[in-house]
Amino acid sequence: MKSTGIVRRVDELGRIVLPIELRRTLDIAERDTLEIFVEGSAVILKKYRPTCIFCDSARDIAIFKGKNICPKCLRELQEAARQA
Repeated sequence: MKSTGIVRRVDELGRIVLPIELRRTLDIAERDTLEIFVEGSAVILKKYRPTCIFCDSARDIAIFKGKNICPKCLRELQEAARQA
């Protein structure tokens, strides 16, 4: 893990502010969603990118019945349904 040298306090509501330089570098805009991971005693924030529930692809994701699916897996499902 690489240190940025940035230190921030957690406010009374549990919030922290990510500096604009960091948000620009990581392409994090206002209203973007972040995933929160825990690894040992470390808290890791990662920009959320929806992925296909079958193959984990993040390209051209569509939502079908509340689930994320990529075009390739959707075609495979449609083909399997026709053969059934």
